[in-house]
Amino acid sequence: MMKKQLIAAAIAAFGASMAHAGPADHIFTPNVEYGEREIEFSAGSFRDHGKEDETAGVLTFGMGVTQFWFTEIGVEYERERGESFRREAFEWENKFQLTEPGQYFIDLGALVEIERPRDHDEGWELKIGLLTQKDFDKVQLNFNLLAERHYDSEEKSRTEVGYQWQAKYRWMPQFEVGLQGLGVFGNWGSWERNGDQEHSVGPAIFGKIQTGGRTAIKYNAAYLVGLTKPSPDHTLRATVEFEF
Repeated sequence: MMKKQLIAAAIAAFGASMAHAGPADHIFTPNVEYGEREIEFSAGSFRDHGKEDETAGVLTFGMGVTQFWFTEIGVEYERERGESFRREAFEWENKFQLTEPGQYFIDLGALVEIERPRDHDEGWELKIGLLTQKDFDKVQLNFNLLAERHYDSEEKSRTEVGYQWQAKYRWMPQFEVGLQGLGVFGNWGSWERNGDQEHSVGPAIFGKIQTGGRTAIKYNAAYLVGLTKPSPDHTLRATVEFEF
């Protein structure tokens, strides 16, 4: 019953409530590991015309509280061109596994993330998402729809809708290869023209290295190329995660 309510809430929120994808954003997956704890560091950089435009890093701690709920808290740091690093925001992320892996044709999950920017004039940022995954033997496919909006901010905010996707081939646990893509369609109900939307795509690598017992180190990294004028020319992003 609770899972059905979460699905309904996620769908309703899309109609009521993504800002531009950040350089340290990572691809969400719908499945939850009960009892797993992790420390994760994600970093990334946008480059335009061969120069660094924006760099960000996010440090988080999370755990699988139940068999279908994963929660984590974190802090984000950011540096724009010509400036030094500074704390950008605190975040609280919650992921809900809505179906058992393989139970239906597609695995489903939901994301709810609340962020408090350092600049309180930006109010509170709410991000919700519908997460999907499909496995074909050694191939894993993910596609996520995300919506983001600021509340209680000085400036009027509109809901922005974006997406993430990835495809990877599970060659071996320690090293997998694939593709990743990120983008923003525009505001809910009034998407931008195709040439004015943000779309980036590029190669990615993944892996998980067992370090004994329940501990392991997971990693993934991608080099994305912008496909439209508003998109960053190049994005380099990576995530390292220690599971215990």
